[in-house]
Amino acid sequence: MRKIPKTMSTQHPDNARVPEWNRGEVISGEGEVVEAYLAYSHYGVDEVMWDAEGKDVDTHVVRKLLSQYPEFFKEKVLGRDIFLTYRIPNPKIEGAEKKVFAETLQSIPITYDLAEKFFETKPTPPVFEVILPFTTDYKELVSIVKYYENVIVNTEDIKLVDDIYVKDLIGEINPKKIEIIPLIEDRDSMLRVDEIVGGYIKTIKPPYMRVFLARSDPAMNYGMISAILSVKYALSRLGKMEKEYNVSIFPMLGVGALPFRGHFSPENVDKTMDEYKGVYTYTVQSAFKYDYDEDQVVSAIRKVNEREVQEKPILREEEEEILKKIARKYTESYQPVIESLADAINKIALLLPRRRARKLHIGLFGYSRSTGKVTLPRAISFTGALYSLGIPPEIIGISSLGDISEEEYNVFSANYKYFKYDIECASKFVSIESLSLVKEIWHVDDNALNKIKKDMEFVENQLGIRLGGNDYVSKKHNLMTSLALLALKEGHIDEAKNYILEMAKIRRSLG
Repeated sequence: MRKIPKTMSTQHPDNARVPEWNRGEVISGEGEVVEAYLAYSHYGVDEVMWDAEGKDVDTHVVRKLLSQYPEFFKEKVLGRDIFLTYRIPNPKIEGAEKKVFAETLQSIPITYDLAEKFFETKPTPPVFEVILPFTTDYKELVSIVKYYENVIVNTEDIKLVDDIYVKDLIGEINPKKIEIIPLIEDRDSMLRVDEIVGGYIKTIKPPYMRVFLARSDPAMNYGMISAILSVKYALSRLGKMEKEYNVSIFPMLGVGALPFRGHFSPENVDKTMDEYKGVYTYTVQSAFKYDYDEDQVVSAIRKVNEREVQEKPILREEEEEILKKIARKYTESYQPVIESLADAINKIALLLPRRRARKLHIGLFGYSRSTGKVTLPRAISFTGALYSLGIPPEIIGISSLGDISEEEYNVFSANYKYFKYDIECASKFVSIESLSLVKEIWHVDDNALNKIKKDMEFVENQLGIRLGGNDYVSKKHNLMTSLALLALKEGHIDEAKNYILEMAKIRRSLG
């Protein structure tokens, strides 16, 4: 059995601070090659996600790594000891990126040839796995592995003229097969994880599967609690499928540093790993790496890599149904408030600093009324915008928990162990005073503001958690919120940007 990575460094642009080794404010191009090397050599991660989704991807990354750091990669072999995994665009939904999808898969055999020359022997394939974002159907997964085999590999035996074949021109094509990791990003697909993963297992019969569950996008679309309960449901179903199909399943979880996006920070790795028992691989995003003390970061990554992975918690069917019911109820409370705040969120998101050279991505919010759908920025900017407004998204919709039964609340508490701790951490950055300014600047309707106030009251009165915090860091962040909003009100955009960046540095993550 190959080594399965326990940590994956990603290019998510959630870092407030820029690493010293990077030139300029944006990490891009050659900077991302250096970053990949440092992720392996300095931080000690097992795997690097090389992202071809939503940005211009460097398909020559393996050539650059092997040529620039030969001694390191002679010792730590790509594909055996450490791993480089492509995240490809989903050709089904990203129309403009269809050829990027094809180009990225075409580059995999080139990486094999480079490794063969580098090691002067038949190598371990340096790249053999791809991640498919927005997976909603097992047929998408099957079509991609078949595309690779039939369109890229099997063309080597096509006859061109007389006794000349494609492989006579370009050489043998390796690896012969690739593996695929479904990245499941919406709640409905998580609740159908059996259908998606089971369908692939029955069709392809892989010896094992890695399944990537998102935390950020489901939180943005359905609320944090809905996202967490959906992940817990999916982990339970994966545990059951493992037994049913007799196939080892290694769950991956996409987690950011703030509670809303997973609460996976160097300070909180123990609680996160305890919260998500059964998860094998955690994403180490940019804020984790660059907004904390380096020794603390390296130590935390080592701890994650060296841990014993616990069994996936298996839930009874009635427990699974209760989690789904609570998730739906929470979403119904959360989504209308976000729709009302959409204009403010989008305006503030534009003032957050860019940390990666990414193409603009605006997605439809997962909610619509008869008035139509609203658009929102990516999850990092979304989260950062709400924190900057003094309304951490963790608390929006939380008062809906007051409407569930005692039995349901007991199931909820058993399955979201660090609920109160997460809310306590987020609540430090609540600014009650900012609500009147948000209303004044963006004309947010009273109904939405009253719902936010109700959520705040629930946090204080039902959970017994103080809003706003009483320590220096919390008070400074809250002061910056007021100053940023006053600057915006008076048209001082650059001043507002400075305050917004300073807030991100205080909480050690853009969003």
